[in-house]
Amino acid sequence: MAAPHRIIIDTDPGQDDAIAILLALASPEVEVRAVTAVAGNVPLPLTERNARALVELAGRPDVPVAAGCARPMVRDLVTAEAVHGATGLNGADLPEPTIPLDPRHAVDLIIDEAMAADPGSLTLCVLGPMTNVAMAMVKAPEIIPRLARIVFMGGGFFEGGNTTPAAEFNVYVDPHAARIVFDSGVPLVAAPLDVTHRALMPKPWIESLGALGTATGRACKGMLGFYERFDIERYGQEGGPLHDPCVIAWLIDASLFGGRHVDVQVEIGSELTMGMTVVDWWGQTGRPGNCLWLREIDASRFFGLLHDRLATLP
Repeated sequence: MAAPHRIIIDTDPGQDDAIAILLALASPEVEVRAVTAVAGNVPLPLTERNARALVELAGRPDVPVAAGCARPMVRDLVTAEAVHGATGLNGADLPEPTIPLDPRHAVDLIIDEAMAADPGSLTLCVLGPMTNVAMAMVKAPEIIPRLARIVFMGGGFFEGGNTTPAAEFNVYVDPHAARIVFDSGVPLVAAPLDVTHRALMPKPWIESLGALGTATGRACKGMLGFYERFDIERYGQEGGPLHDPCVIAWLIDASLFGGRHVDVQVEIGSELTMGMTVVDWWGQTGRPGNCLWLREIDASRFFGLLHDRLATLP
């Protein structure tokens, strides 16, 4: 087997973030160096608490968790309690975490890890707004050429937006950070709404997690049962999408996905389309591609992978 991907998970948990974190901690294909929290789905005091609770749930208190930016770079914070509940992890009923936060700010932890790793060996997995990552690039631009890639959940083009008609939540919350990341030159892989909306959670699959008879399985069933109700009500679908685990699943097995290397630009000038990801799918601008934009997924294999890995956790 190839050497595992050395990763940092930057996140704003969030039930779908939680599944992504648990998937990573259960998978030998990735080495989780740290989890860094950012304000997004809920404010920072809740996202850092949730991140610590999740590494404890997975039996991995050795993984450092650091708190990062409490607000976007320029705009006011927008949160998503309507989707994720007041705690961000409604339905999971996790105990209060006991592991302390890493004393470093998440931005400094990202910089430290990027500088300590061999050039081209560290991947950033971004599951929320890109504030921490963009701030790390601004504070220490020398990390930019050292990163292997950034794999992230964010954006939407063919599916439009889920927060405004034009913008997906993670990019909309901090479009200025997203612009910095997209313009950085780091190789990017996007799991946008265009692919995540093609992997809707089957109800029997959610029930199967509860049937594992483990604390992880019970927590996953509870939080996903709560989480999916929002998308079912909004879109009239039979199940909700599971966005963030696509990031980790791509690293584990890229053959689950299909996409195209394209140029993507982030809108920051218009309130009407603020945070829109403008994807040059047909190569009309002549600009070189800056992002692998995923659009296809083998949903059956994806959910099978998730079930099998989650089944290995306590």
